[in-house]
Amino acid sequence: METLRVKNISKIYGGKKKSKEYVALRDVSFEISKGEFLGVMGPSGSGKTTLLNILGSIDRPTGGKLYIGDKDITKLNKKELAYHRMNNIGFIFQDYNLLNTMTLKENILLPLALRDSSVEYMESKLGELCKKIGIENILNKYPYEVSGGEQQRAAACRALITNPKIILADEPTGNLDSKSSKNLLDLISFINKEYETTILMVTHDIYAASYCDKIMFIRDGEIYNELYSNGNKSELFNSIIDVMAIIGGNRYEI
Repeated sequence: METLRVKNISKIYGGKKKSKEYVALRDVSFEISKGEFLGVMGPSGSGKTTLLNILGSIDRPTGGKLYIGDKDITKLNKKELAYHRMNNIGFIFQDYNLLNTMTLKENILLPLALRDSSVEYMESKLGELCKKIGIENILNKYPYEVSGGEQQRAAACRALITNPKIILADEPTGNLDSKSSKNLLDLISFINKEYETTILMVTHDIYAASYCDKIMFIRDGEIYNELYSNGNKSELFNSIIDVMAIIGGNRYEI
């Protein structure tokens, strides 16, 4: 993927009167390079999810620009945005968002089916991905028949199936126990390195954030600080704790 550039993005909710306005994001600018694994952290209400929704073209910014390469995503119309989401963005949600009336295989292939891909192509992509992700033996099961960790692996496989330019992960470990969380983080890290997939992960989990190449902290809708990994997870973990202790957060967050 080309570099993703966020230029002076702002998001304001509410009416025309300033007293009733809520500024979720204020003049946010940063870049994500191809293959980068970026974590976004901050206290509840800091603007993390709003930023994720704008990057995923689920919400539009009030001001600013969002570029992939030289293409300004904020200028796309509704139909063009839907096409952009389907072809360029992969999502991994905290609640998996799998359809219980469909098998894991059907859930994973749904994005390709919506693109009218051939059966041969879908089967080829499915076989390659599921073997690497380790869920080839449970594809005919329904989501309610497998563990949370297995559901999240299926969700990760679905996010990858269209070869997206970027994967957006929203609290992916939020509903998992510690063992399943580590397995998922190892998987996301593998996806990042094996496929050179660009990943942006919003998380409260300091352990999860320690897997990232870079951490961006948001407070009150603005970028507060950034940390870079030198490859030592323990050092990054401790540095994250220091920043979170300063910018605030509940016990779960720090």
